[in-house]
Amino acid sequence: MSELDRRGFIAAASVAGTAMAMTAKSYANVLGSNGKINVGFLGVGGRCQQHIDVVLDMKEEGKDVEPFAVCDVWDGDETLGNRSNPKHKDKRKGRGLYPSAKTCGIDANDKTRVTKDYRKILENKDVDVVCIAAPDHWHARMAIDGLNAGKHVYCEKPMTRTVNEAWELYNTWKKTGQVMTVGVQSMADPTWLEAYKYIQAGNLGHIFQGQTSYYRNSDVGQWRYYPLRKEMTPKTIDWDMWLGTGFECAGQKIGPTAKEMPFDRAVWAQWRCYWPFGGGMFTDLFVHQTTHLLAAMGLREPARVVGAGGIYFEYDGRDVPDVATVVADYIEGAQVIISATMCNGTQLGEVIRGKLATIKFGDNIGGDYVSGFDVFGEAVAGGAAKPTGGYKEPIHSYKSPFVGKQGLNATYNLWANFLECVKARKQETLSTPFLGASAFTTVNLGVQSYRKGKAYMFDKESHLAKDADSSWADKWEARSKQRGKPNNIIGWAGGDKGCSLHPPEYQKLEGPWVDGKDPAAG
Repeated sequence: MSELDRRGFIAAASVAGTAMAMTAKSYANVLGSNGKINVGFLGVGGRCQQHIDVVLDMKEEGKDVEPFAVCDVWDGDETLGNRSNPKHKDKRKGRGLYPSAKTCGIDANDKTRVTKDYRKILENKDVDVVCIAAPDHWHARMAIDGLNAGKHVYCEKPMTRTVNEAWELYNTWKKTGQVMTVGVQSMADPTWLEAYKYIQAGNLGHIFQGQTSYYRNSDVGQWRYYPLRKEMTPKTIDWDMWLGTGFECAGQKIGPTAKEMPFDRAVWAQWRCYWPFGGGMFTDLFVHQTTHLLAAMGLREPARVVGAGGIYFEYDGRDVPDVATVVADYIEGAQVIISATMCNGTQLGEVIRGKLATIKFGDNIGGDYVSGFDVFGEAVAGGAAKPTGGYKEPIHSYKSPFVGKQGLNATYNLWANFLECVKARKQETLSTPFLGASAFTTVNLGVQSYRKGKAYMFDKESHLAKDADSSWADKWEARSKQRGKPNNIIGWAGGDKGCSLHPPEYQKLEGPWVDGKDPAAG
């Protein structure tokens, strides 16, 4: 990660606390007494209801933000609810277009603000921000169009559906200068920034490996818990628009045609089970963990990725695996392991390993925050040390300030940071498209590896992937032959500082015998 990106990450995190505590007065000072940030919601299904709740809560608190427009291809169902905050379960009900318009207090007859075509929302000059919570295959097209239309964008994770889309969206964000954040809730927790600063201070020495997991267990099968309704029909759902018929992004069709994919309630409501619309747990769940782990480690684009797994239990017609693992290697000399199963809830654990110490993160709290982290020293000896067998007393601890606070809402805090950045025209939010594209590239190349039986290498300059070859191993073997000399091409923050091993005296006996001469003879 460049020095500019580092400064951006730290600066974005530093304003998070003030953004979370923004008052109505401070909003007015920025926007003017009558100013409003008008938000258009694109895709108002289950997850978007939490975004609507956040904006409505902010409005009720006196902040100058307004739920201004809604778009969805489905008429909706007022009986469905998906509220994470108990206080909203009764007064805010329903999903889909018309129930969401009602929740937001928008006249359903206003076709400039309530529509099944997202482009009409983008054409509305009164819309300042769009929140994209449509299925994954629509994220890139909507976000690119939104940025080009002069809107600021809050885009749900994963940022896109393909790697090419991710970097086209990243380039659009940079070109337009608009503010965009990627909705990885855990990035609102300062734990990852604190870990990053601790690592950058050299406390772990060279870091080699990070691991994370996202395990779940459901007796109906992952994503099958999204309910099907008889009223979900082609009469209430614009199936062609939902599929993306006639739309392209990054040189590829967004989705299949209705002839290729006839209407199916399960595909519509449980689309995460099918490859044309997402990447299963690789892109739905791995993105959460990968994003904040990369932020903590100071890594971005992967260099080599391999994925594995299979459908080992959930034989219910799905495409996507119920067991999966991605292993990603980075040019800085580090590796990230992301693993999960959808059939067991016991986590692998979240760890960053360095030569001098190990960071172990606390347990997830509601999937949004961790309790902080503990640091455990490494006993580095000259011999073959035995495995430690577990963690002992930490040498350093960090406790997240969010732990134990009632009513904590990660989505609210991420929105607060985003809106603060919108008002300041500041692109470096807590969860930038650069971080989003990097995390997505890691997990999506894992998808492609699993599906195609290949390992992939990724070029951080061209942002293109290719089939892996022996060059990765060859490079590290050549590096070893340099005897640990500093190398400005490979390394953290300006160059590898070399090898810190302390060779024993007898290592001087090493070396090839040329013409039968002992190299140690002088």
